[in-house]
Amino acid sequence: MQLSAILTPLVLAASVILPSLSPVFAQSRDNARFEEAITDMAQAYKARDRKRLAQLLPQVRGYALEPWGAYWELSSRLDDASSTEIQDYLSRYSGTYQEDKLRTEWLLQLGRNRDWVAFNREYPKYRMGDDKSVRCYGLLAEHLATGADVRAAVLQTWYSLREAEEGCAAAAEQLVKDHALMPAAVWPRARVGMENDRLKVATQAVGVLNEGLSNRVAEIYANPTRYLHDKLTALRPKTRELVSLAIIRLAYLDPEAAAEEVNHLRWKAQLSQEERSWIWGAIGKRAAMKLSDDAVGYFAQGQFSQMHEDHLAWAVRSALRAGKWRMVHDAIAAMPATMAAEPVWVYWHARAQLALADSEAGRGEGLALLQSIAGVRGFYEQLALEELGQRIAVPERPAPLTPEEREAARTNPGLVRALLAIQIGLRQEGVREWNYTTNLHTRGGMDDRGLLAAAELACRAEVWDRCINSSERTKTVMDFEQRFPMPFKSAVVERSRQIGLDPAYVYGLIRQESRFIMDARSGVGASGLMQVMPATAKWTAKKIGMADFHASQITDRDTNIAIGTGYLKLVLDSFGGSMPMAAAAYNAGPSRPRSWRNGPVLEAAIWAENVPFNETRDYVKKVLSNTTNYAALITGQPQSLKARLGLVGPLGSDATDTSVGLP
Repeated sequence: MQLSAILTPLVLAASVILPSLSPVFAQSRDNARFEEAITDMAQAYKARDRKRLAQLLPQVRGYALEPWGAYWELSSRLDDASSTEIQDYLSRYSGTYQEDKLRTEWLLQLGRNRDWVAFNREYPKYRMGDDKSVRCYGLLAEHLATGADVRAAVLQTWYSLREAEEGCAAAAEQLVKDHALMPAAVWPRARVGMENDRLKVATQAVGVLNEGLSNRVAEIYANPTRYLHDKLTALRPKTRELVSLAIIRLAYLDPEAAAEEVNHLRWKAQLSQEERSWIWGAIGKRAAMKLSDDAVGYFAQGQFSQMHEDHLAWAVRSALRAGKWRMVHDAIAAMPATMAAEPVWVYWHARAQLALADSEAGRGEGLALLQSIAGVRGFYEQLALEELGQRIAVPERPAPLTPEEREAARTNPGLVRALLAIQIGLRQEGVREWNYTTNLHTRGGMDDRGLLAAAELACRAEVWDRCINSSERTKTVMDFEQRFPMPFKSAVVERSRQIGLDPAYVYGLIRQESRFIMDARSGVGASGLMQVMPATAKWTAKKIGMADFHASQITDRDTNIAIGTGYLKLVLDSFGGSMPMAAAAYNAGPSRPRSWRNGPVLEAAIWAENVPFNETRDYVKKVLSNTTNYAALITGQPQSLKARLGLVGPLGSDATDTSVGLP
């Protein structure tokens, strides 16, 4: 069913759902004019054209997407808006995503301005609760008002941020000034910045302690070797904290040089055991990301209990690659409880237990770990199921939705606005509102039945990404037909079988690439269902004999499927039929998996876990997991993920690698 067919009754219903708006907008206004005005407002907001936004706002009054237009107009001038204007907006659009989104921005502004009276008034009304800067401002406000001990919460939130931001840094700085937080708790944040090549994170963290040190940290970042060895007074003092940052930065650039440096007699005496362990973790992590055989030895020179979570993850990966099951066990044992409970680490912990077991009791512990995660929800859950001697099958469908459950989804104002926004081309806005409505509007999100109803609504509207997203979030039930839809089935299956591809593999890849959005376009220019790059499309079209191909055709459904499957088949054949390597090549280009395969012959699950790129590592596992579930749906028979994974090793250990000629 087309989206417009779904939305017609939804938009009509919005006159009842949105009582603060005109009740006749869907019947007496020109919807085309509304759509033009709201899309113009979206462009004006991106351009920060306040004048144009003010001109257009009256033209969207009464439209279902009026809350977006009013949000854009007020957000663009929030710094100058009066408290009365803001409160009027929050009242008029109470209960909407746009209300809470504007409140988020206002809370950030109030925090920056240290207006704690207004902040404390608004913060309890903040439903979204997912902005970490707002959370830190909230913790800072609580500390200032009551003297509450918020150290652990501030550090946990601050440490989890990938980029530098003001809220958590401000909270940490105040806690340091109040002697509630020791400087030693700030340095780990600077270390994380250095080892992840994020200078702003490092300088901001050090600036919390001493603003004057920020320039020195920048000098260390630019040339750590010079800092460690140059005798110029300008680069002193060489405190152990700054020495640690220098060697950690050097580890990012040259792990072998950093390993020599940390063993230098001068630093060996100066650095604490905790600092040395962290440094060895950083060196080991960087070596492991380069697939160096030295990584295991580097990790072994530190103490896991004093390493960062990222170090422990890479210690496990390098130990798996080297077949060091004791190290796998010990590194996972050192992880924080929440991290160790993730399916990936539960699975490898179980495998280590089984490999090391010298008694039935030890083996029982490993089997119990596998049983705790075994299922069909994801890659490691599926592997655990197979380790226990079972195969992957389609679970029983949940009970059918009731008319009341369907009606609740059909008349949900947030879902109505989200689908309408997507229909008229405001996909980003629609996706955000949909996610907010299903996950954040109510504390804890929708229950499973609500999610199934929302997913069904999106499926019927052929908004496949929201269908999948909502269905994936259910906890106690699973509807595989929602989670793994098969749009364009005749085209995909026919084309796949024509060229000798498993349709389940094609569906597993499309689901991960585009979520079946035909006009999807990535940040690097990949387009269509199968996210094909322009140069790859041109090369593949020639290879498969597609005459008169033009770049403009790449988002055409059948053309995209033909080129995407053609390229996938060429890649798969070039890697001897290895689905994991072909998936990695499809995502990261063929040259990278050619180098990643060098080393020992490995279970493909171990090989995939050692892929250096986070995106590609996740991609390979999800494509293969998807493929196995799609195969169960298509064939109606239990399936094996392990059989699809196989082994991966250097050229010559399996089928010939003919991928050199691929783009």
